[in-house]
Formats: sequence, C-alpha cells, structure tokens
Amino acid sequence: MKMTAKTLRISAQAILLFGNHNAKQVAHYGRPTLGKSPPARHYYTAQDSSVSVRTVDLRSDTVTKPGPAMRQAMAIAEVGDDVFGEDPTVKDLQQRAADICGMEAALFVPSGTMSNLIAVMVHCRERGDEMIVGDLSHLHVYEQGGSAQLAGVHSTMVTNLPDGTFDLGQLESKIRHGYPDPHYPRSRLVCVENTHNIMGGRVLPLSFLQELRSVAERYGLAVHMDGARVMNAARAQGVSPSVITQHCHTVSVCLSKGLGAPVGTMLAGPKDFIQRAVCARKALGGGLRQAGILAAAGTIALTAMVDRLEEDHRHAKIFAQALLECDPPLYQVDMAAVETNIVRFYLRDPLLTPGEFCERLAAVAEGEARALGQGTRVLMFPHVGGSVRACWHLGVTEEDTQSAVSKLRFVAQQYAKERHRAR
Repeated sequence: MKMTAKTLRISAQAILLFGNHNAKQVAHYGRPTLGKSPPARHYYTAQDSSVSVRTVDLRSDTVTKPGPAMRQAMAIAEVGDDVFGEDPTVKDLQQRAADICGMEAALFVPSGTMSNLIAVMVHCRERGDEMIVGDLSHLHVYEQGGSAQLAGVHSTMVTNLPDGTFDLGQLESKIRHGYPDPHYPRSRLVCVENTHNIMGGRVLPLSFLQELRSVAERYGLAVHMDGARVMNAARAQGVSPSVITQHCHTVSVCLSKGLGAPVGTMLAGPKDFIQRAVCARKALGGGLRQAGILAAAGTIALTAMVDRLEEDHRHAKIFAQALLECDPPLYQVDMAAVETNIVRFYLRDPLLTPGEFCERLAAVAEGEARALGQGTRVLMFPHVGGSVRACWHLGVTEEDTQSAVSKLRFVAQQYAKERHRAR
C-alpha cells in the first residue's frame, strides 16, 4: 500500500525512533528498570527498602508499556471522527492489517474479547445459532460467556489436545444436521485459537488449519481464528501471517500483547463481514471517535514490533531449559511444548502449591540479596491444571531472564532445605 504524509502523520523523527536495530528499539519501547515495580497485588509482601530489588514481570504479555517512539506517534497522529469513518490514521491501520492478514478489510476494535464477540455475532446472525469451540479456548474460558450473554449464541465443545488442536472427527460429530429441526440449534461457526494460551503458547500446525477449513466448508461453516498471538505463531513457523490466516474466514489480531500497543485488536475478514462488524461494534459500545491516537500506536506495533517477538521466544526457551537443569530438580517442563513466548511448568513436589510457589517468587527472602547479589521478585500466576505460567514480552531482557532463573534456583534450594529440616 502506498503511504503518503496525508494518510499517516508520523514524522520522520518518530520513524527514526523506532527504526533502529533491536537494542536501541527496545530501549525506546520501554523496559522495567531496576527497582521499579508494577502495582501491588494481594500476594506481594513489603520489602526492606535498603535492598536492591529487580522485578521481572512474567505474568502476561499484556503488561507491556508504550515507549517514547510510540507515545510520540500517538501525540502527533492525525485524527478524525472514526464513527463517521473520517479518521485517516485508523483507516490506514485497518488497510495495513487487512493486507498483512491477506483479507479484504479490517476493523480496529478496543479489545480482543470484543473482537471475538463481534465475530460470533456476525457469523451467527440468528439467536440460537451454534458455534463449536475448544473446551480450553480463551473464547470459552475467559470471555465470560459473552456469546451466550450478549449474542444469544449457543456453544458446543470439542476437546483441546495438548498442542492446541482438536480431533476433526470429533468436530464432525458435533455438527448439527437436518436444520430447521425445531429440537436443535443450527451449526454456523468453528473457532480456533492460535497460539493457544492455556496449552502454553502452542502453534497450530498449518496442516491442521488446512484440514479444518476443508471440513468446515464441506458443511457450510465459517472458521474464526482468535489470533491474539498469531504474530507469535507466524514468527515461530517462519511464515507471513497470511500463510496462517488464509485457512480461516476471519481473524482477531491483538495489538496490546507482545506487540506493545496500549489498546486494540484488529478484526479482519471479507468486506461484507466487516461492514456488519462495524454495526456490531457500535452496538457493543466500541465505536470510538478520535481513535487515531490509538491507531498510531497500532501502526507501530504492526510495522516495528513483530520481528522482535523471536527474542521473547528465545528467552522463554532459555528459561525452560534452565528449569530442566535445576538442582535440586523441583520443576517439570516439556521442552517440545515451548514454541513461543509462554512457558507452562509444574512443581514436582505436590506439597508446594502453585499459589504458595508464586508467593515465594514475588517476595525477597532473607539472605537472598547476599546469595544472589540482589533481591529479585519474579511475578507469575498459578495456571490451569496445577501448573504455573510464565510469559515473555518486550519488557523482559535476557538479563531479566537470567535473574529469574537464579531466583527459581534459589527458591528450589531454599525449599529443599526446609523439607530436609522438617524430616
């Protein structure tokens, strides 16, 4: 797409800020600095202020913050009323996202949850229609059942496999036949998630997506991809995003996770789909006015922040390998499952709960600064099935990763000593 100063008012100075090599780029886009901590949560404990403390926030890639270049682009963005279709920066972002995804059109939406809900509302046009989703998908588990609450759409489940896929034979068995039989809803939509969050950032194989699209079209169903982290999938597979999204009818792409924007998701699909999506977005309260301020950040996210996702993947693998090699052996992790920026691991000792473990990581223990040279607070969440999840992003450097590794080794050693004394 040809770019002009009229369509995108981002100055040469702003472009220079984010166009340099990775090290300088990361400095502009924001890192947590030594001693700075995110807002307190209930399990954080007060620390001795005289101790040097590093905080490594691995809770989620949603904690990223826009750096100076992104803030500058936002400050100088040309804006208009986007509900009237008059914001040039939004229009440029939407066209750019459509081109990246290989779709006819795209729509800027405030959040991924709203984007997925809009997709369900447009694909399932009648109340009582049915969609088929994975039982551990984000859309089913973490979005408050909005498809039923707000869209009147029924869900039926297929079982997510460890790699984030599901059995296509089981999918076929869930498809309703004989419409309009008054006893059953009408199957309209199949949803997939790529990468798959609960399964630890797993990348869906291209062969699976191709076969899924074939099955869906055989029965007249649409395929929607919750691609909140599809850019991570593309970098992991070494392909352009359109190679992945060609196998679905519509896709949601989050701008505010690893890509570092403060707000926003792109919903891409056919032109007629996006036209109806505009109406659904308005009904859900997602019509924004001078949204170019946010779209400018999204433009930088899509143009300057995708390639660096490989850095997050590398750091995640370094961390996971260190867990395997930890002495004493407290941690269990499947290295084959570490494909992108998420590490999901387990504790070998059932007496140590994921919740207690996360509390230990978030606190600076007595003697820790002396043993490690500094205190380190590593923030993680207990996760599904008794696991713990760690998530890498642009706010976590390789040095942060090594500090996190040292902290987990220290926790394992201290816990082993406690268990030995208790015997």
